Amino acid sequence: MKKILAILIIVFCFSCKENTKENYTLFSGKIENPKDVKVSILKGRKKVKEIPLQKDGSFADTLRIESGFYNLSHGGETSEMYLTAQDNVNVTLDTEMFDETITYTGLGSQNNNYLAAKYMANENANINVAELYTMEESEFLSAINDIKTTKLELLNNQKDLNTEFARIEAQNIEYDYLSFIQNYASGHKYYTKNPEFKPTPEFLKPLENLDYSNQHDYTTISNYKSLVQNYYTRKINKIDSISDIFEWINKTAFPELKEDLANTLQYRIVPNNEDNKAYYEGIMSIASDKAFKDKLTKNYNNIQKLSKGQPSPKFENYENHNGGSTSLDDLKGQYVYIDVWATWCGPCIAEIPSLKKLETQYHDKNIAFVSISADVESAYNKWVDMVKEKELSGIQLIADNNFKSQFIVDYAINTIPRFLLIDPDGKIINADAPRPSDPKLIELFNELNI
Repeated sequence: MKKILAILIIVFCFSCKENTKENYTLFSGKIENPKDVKVSILKGRKKVKEIPLQKDGSFADTLRIESGFYNLSHGGETSEMYLTAQDNVNVTLDTEMFDETITYTGLGSQNNNYLAAKYMANENANINVAELYTMEESEFLSAINDIKTTKLELLNNQKDLNTEFARIEAQNIEYDYLSFIQNYASGHKYYTKNPEFKPTPEFLKPLENLDYSNQHDYTTISNYKSLVQNYYTRKINKIDSISDIFEWINKTAFPELKEDLANTLQYRIVPNNEDNKAYYEGIMSIASDKAFKDKLTKNYNNIQKLSKGQPSPKFENYENHNGGSTSLDDLKGQYVYIDVWATWCGPCIAEIPSLKKLETQYHDKNIAFVSISADVESAYNKWVDMVKEKELSGIQLIADNNFKSQFIVDYAINTIPRFLLIDPDGKIINADAPRPSDPKLIELFNELNI
């Protein structure tokens, strides 16, 4: 490891002499109990670099990057980092306690040790969201002021932070405070079950003069990004005409925001939506990333094939929790209600009680209830255990390649839970069927005389 690191340092210094305009970050570390053969450096959703691990879990490489926030990713876990050009950062961690053990040394380590401490402080604060948003305005403001003060104290107690980083973090804390205010109305409505609630004008005053067009802050400060996205989402939800939505976005949004809104709005293109074409054309007008547009086009074309009466895409030889394997063709001659889910999906798990009740209610009818897990290979044992622990009934299967499984791709499933209803001849009845908890599902079953 020392020999590799020495070579990298020599190469790094030689590069600086040859071209002083090039700036690199030297990044190294060691991972105990590695879960993968590499670590990845991410910038938002984009992968900056993959660094292979040595046999002892160590790694080292140079990164040609701009100063800013990145994520270290390994084995399904991530940690936020702030890196600047010419940093020399070394990180150590144990995957058995990823967040608790992550430690940085070297030039630039102070910023990252602060971020690790901030994450743990947020975890340990264990804010009761339901309790917080149930509060009345004055009590709520007092609570979020306390949260803001605690975060500022942690920041101000740090030594030797990068000046620009410290400035960004202070702004991030302020934007976090404003996000609480922005989300109060919807949160209070939800937790108090009072859909008519409206906050007072005085309460909302801090948001009055907030500029939602600051492109620099959007690309550098995570909480400002959330504020802007929430603002646009709320505005979009109030616009009736789809063409007006995209006309407004094109007039007001900067490029990075357009890309993020395109990524969010793509999920409105779903089977049985008569507005799919309008959304597709609108998203294509605001998106510029070719890979995204190609994927969207493929997804849109797939969804066009999922209308009622079309032959259903098939799965073959999916592992059955009870042993052996099951294919869709095995179930021909009966209706098939399919739940695509995963063990990590909260909304999926929330549907389990309703699904079990439904299966009991229709156990002697001509319908098969199938649950297909989209879990990754590393979560296989978790799937096996959860089916047992929750006593899941019906036909419990696991897809052959998680979200990349052909059946899931053919049904254009990119969010879960997703429910499908197929007729006894193997044709689609509904490629985005009501959830088990939705009374409309029973209405649909009744219409079909199931």
